[in-house]
Amino acid sequence: MRILLKLCYFLGFTLLIACGETSNKKAVDRPQQRTQSAKEDKIAKDTKVVVFYGNSLTAGYGLDTEDAFPALIQVMIDSLKLNYTVVNSGLSGETTAGGKNRLDWVLNQKIDVFVLELGANDGLRGIPLTETRANLQAIIDAVRTKNPDTEIILAGMQIPPNMGEAYTTEFKSIFPDLAEKNGARLIPFLLNGVAGIPDLNQADGIHPTVEGQKIVAANVWEVLREVVSE
Repeated sequence: MRILLKLCYFLGFTLLIACGETSNKKAVDRPQQRTQSAKEDKIAKDTKVVVFYGNSLTAGYGLDTEDAFPALIQVMIDSLKLNYTVVNSGLSGETTAGGKNRLDWVLNQKIDVFVLELGANDGLRGIPLTETRANLQAIIDAVRTKNPDTEIILAGMQIPPNMGEAYTTEFKSIFPDLAEKNGARLIPFLLNGVAGIPDLNQADGIHPTVEGQKIVAANVWEVLREVVSE
């Protein structure tokens, strides 16, 4: 099963006309080629797009790209013969500020579903929560401005208590608050069933293993399937 995980996913089709053909043969072939090209263009235009916009968790840090949860989601989508293409726009180390700054380039493509998975690096670095909240809101606003019909799904995140109870609690609340405010769908906790379990995380204790990514994909799919099945 072919998994499409690239930022430029609509292929150009070049018409190949064999040399030495007679003018009559060309007259027959060219309309057929134009018809085939039109069919291919229609397929491309009809295909819906799910963009996963996040950090190393989305990018699949330490793993092959096809083991990251966006690729696993594509497998689920393909198994149900749903007309969606997944685009993995994860970037390791990304903060909400970095995500806000690179967003314009990502929004140059058609997006039907936008899954926003950012904030964990902010929390681990102790970035002021007002900044994290403002950056996430700016990203949501930009997506909606580009296309009000884009379905937005916000991936909830939690962090260890290193920064203190008040910071940790408020950080956790950012995601459901923004989801409610913006009418977005919410994945309550992206790493549910994975965080804190050594066998499901790589040596750094942060990034999921192949098996951990499967659980993350299931957490995402529980929310996403309602959108792509509509």
